[in-house]
Amino acid sequence: MAPSNTPYHHGDLPSALVHAAMELLEEDGAVDLSLRAAARRAGVSTAAPYRHFADRDALLSAVAAVGYRDLAEQLVAASPAPSTAEDLAAIAVAYVRFALARPALFRVMFSDPCDPTSPERVAATTAIHEYVRAIVRQAFPDADEESLATAMWALVHGLAFLYLHGKFGAEALEDRVRTTVFAVLELPGPTPA
Repeated sequence: MAPSNTPYHHGDLPSALVHAAMELLEEDGAVDLSLRAAARRAGVSTAAPYRHFADRDALLSAVAAVGYRDLAEQLVAASPAPSTAEDLAAIAVAYVRFALARPALFRVMFSDPCDPTSPERVAATTAIHEYVRAIVRQAFPDADEESLATAMWALVHGLAFLYLHGKFGAEALEDRVRTTVFAVLELPGPTPA
């Protein structure tokens, strides 16, 4: 067996394992995703992952951290400099669309147990929370920033899971999400897109 400081043949085994796990999730939801399955997909021995991940939950935390970063990119792409309720509604739509486009990853991010002490995961979730707080601070300067940010995240997150569980059809997603955000903010409905 190689010494622990010897790099693996593909250079970055932790990233390769996370990538493999994400591929398995994308393919079939990988409800039974394991370190062994990720190792097989990455082309390494089933013992190799344990040098980098203590257990399945540690791997899922790393996968969730990547998901949070991907989600953050989608939110920023929806509104690069959010400052209005309309921007907040566009970001809400992007959040729900991300959940529908990558349902298995979204569930890992928010449903599966993940190590809350994972620095990557904590940093990624903190970044999203701060992003939402910054929007609230800019768009609603007189509001209780923390409470409104929490309420908006809970609202949009709840909508995402309602869509994931088939409670709403995707045909009017944008309109439903936008009007729901405006209703909660007690604002007149958004202007038609």
